[in-house]
Amino acid sequence: MQASELPRAVAAALSTASSLGLTADDAIVLHDSNKLTLRLLPCDVLARVAPVARQVARFEVELARRLAASGCPVAALEPRAEPGVHERDGFVVTLWTYYAPVTPREVPPADYADALERLHAGMRGLDVPAPRFTDRVGQARHLVADRDRTPALADADRELLGDTLRGLGRMIGERSGAEQLLHGEPHPGNVLATKDGPLFIDFETCCRGPVEFDLAHAPEEVGAHYPGVDQDLLRACRILVLAMITAWRWDRDDQFPDGRRLGIKWLGRIRAALERNGPDARG
Repeated sequence: MQASELPRAVAAALSTASSLGLTADDAIVLHDSNKLTLRLLPCDVLARVAPVARQVARFEVELARRLAASGCPVAALEPRAEPGVHERDGFVVTLWTYYAPVTPREVPPADYADALERLHAGMRGLDVPAPRFTDRVGQARHLVADRDRTPALADADRELLGDTLRGLGRMIGERSGAEQLLHGEPHPGNVLATKDGPLFIDFETCCRGPVEFDLAHAPEEVGAHYPGVDQDLLRACRILVLAMITAWRWDRDDQFPDGRRLGIKWLGRIRAALERNGPDARG
């Protein structure tokens, strides 16, 4: 979130919680990127705040509510407040249960895989509109092709990303078998280690595709514990996902901490992965 928006966003979260009968006098910033995540005190509620123009909060809240009701491992909405999306001063605010961190914070691979498998099982039973994963690949390709939005991307790197996104996106789309609703980005930053086990958060990137696309966001060890995985397809998905997140880091408006350094590092990883997997790795 832009620094100039931060005070207003915090104020919107505090006033929203107070209007719902929660005592909220202070806020601790837990995460700040395209969406602001706050711990509100003393009520101990987690608030997520985003500009009205850049959010899909209603979809996320409804999906999380339905998944929680079916017993999926997802973070719950705040039970002391009316569930929903609250608009205030140009922002949307959603309120969630705050889960105190546990030690260790890193989720063991077997537990991670089990939680993701249970999440996927619950998602298969939901009929909700969601884009195919190839639509998200297309967004990354458009970004790479737009020199105005990615002015610092060198020509050779632009070609590398464009070819990788196009070739692997097509190959995976043609090769994948059963597709279903996916989390979209179940990376470690979207998994909470809690006393009740791992819980998934942030469903705004949901899409449809093979489960290997979701697994590609998780640590490599997780894929070894998930049953029935096509390991070749998973390797291709990992390179594709790496190309996608690398593209985001070259967006001139990217606010990811240390994003440019990571973008450079990940370009090297893509080249190494393509060399390791042979000439067909780009699809």
